[in-house]
Amino acid sequence: MKQLKACALALAASFGVSTAASAGEISDNVVRVGVLNDISGIFQDTNGMGSVEAARMAAEDFNGGGKGIKVEIVYADHQNKADVGSAIVRKWLDVEKVDAVVDVPNSAVGLTVNELLRNSRMTFLASSTASSDLTGKACSPNTIQWVNDAWATGNTTAAAMMGRGGKDWYFITVNYALGQGIEAEATNYIEKHGGKVLGSAKHPLGTTDFASFLLQAQGSKAKVIGLANAGGDTINAVKQAAEFGIQQGGQSLVAFLLFINDIHGMGLKAAQGLQLLEAFYWDMDDDTRAFAKRFAARPGMNGKMPSGNQAGVYASTLAYLNAVAATGSDDAKDVVPQMKTVKGKDKLFGETTIRADGRVVHPMYLFEVKKPEEAKYRYDYYRLVSTIPAEQAFRPMADGGCPLLK
Repeated sequence: MKQLKACALALAASFGVSTAASAGEISDNVVRVGVLNDISGIFQDTNGMGSVEAARMAAEDFNGGGKGIKVEIVYADHQNKADVGSAIVRKWLDVEKVDAVVDVPNSAVGLTVNELLRNSRMTFLASSTASSDLTGKACSPNTIQWVNDAWATGNTTAAAMMGRGGKDWYFITVNYALGQGIEAEATNYIEKHGGKVLGSAKHPLGTTDFASFLLQAQGSKAKVIGLANAGGDTINAVKQAAEFGIQQGGQSLVAFLLFINDIHGMGLKAAQGLQLLEAFYWDMDDDTRAFAKRFAARPGMNGKMPSGNQAGVYASTLAYLNAVAATGSDDAKDVVPQMKTVKGKDKLFGETTIRADGRVVHPMYLFEVKKPEEAKYRYDYYRLVSTIPAEQAFRPMADGGCPLLK
């Protein structure tokens, strides 16, 4: 048997066949990271090519990890369709030798990718997928979830608003996994803590006319109108809410999943007074400002500041590459456990820990959008209302039902 094994290895070597997979080494001597997101639809500003540039920045800053490791960044548009995203990732896995998938806004696509990559060689860096199932019932040994999720968005935002007197709520919710998850989490928190949900209006993805939904919300007399949607949907809803004078009428408007790019797109006149939860703000400290300045100068960015999702692509990609350097492998079975051992200060997200269920925990922040006259410079849009510590911002690990913990 020993002679047969030696002969097999010699034969493999003579034909140039790599034994990297069995040895836990870097497959084909290149680490390929695939950025999968919405390049042409409602998330193109918060993700899109900005996420691709953020991944490229991470690869450049990694600089071979001191070991001359080659890194390639590839990208594709999932068009917010689970079947399209699945086909892309299958090709990346089976043909193009991509080692990690990063970004993936749209929970339906993210959950599909999560199952596809389970127990494969590939790592899933779900830096923009909001479904909290990724670290709950659908948790995978291949997946790390960064930035935000529906539990944090729903519970933490509801807690912050209720702490400011917002007891009665009405939801305007996008009718797919993201919105449904956020509304469910927020409702659970509100009702458990003595609040009431007076109603909910569901709308399809890509809605342009929110008049009927806003009139229902206005008529409910709810203290807080919660926008459980994202991207262009939230922008349209906020703009039209300003036209209806909803906040001037005494109701608070809170966006569960909104980014700096969205505020820039709608303008401070429409967005002023809006409450929102973020994991990252470019103007928080010297480190975030330095990153944002570099990002704004990248090709095609034209001075734009990075969103929390784009910052998450950078942070998660760099953390992944550092784990590759530490283990000498790009196989998820080696890389993901290594990522979970690293604790400390991330330059963009503060003190971070990666838990056994794959959830990256870090502080979250409730902001209020400034009035136009309060902004002193471009993208000076947020006023910090409160900081939610990492241990409070995310679902307790014991409550998620992650099978990896059994």
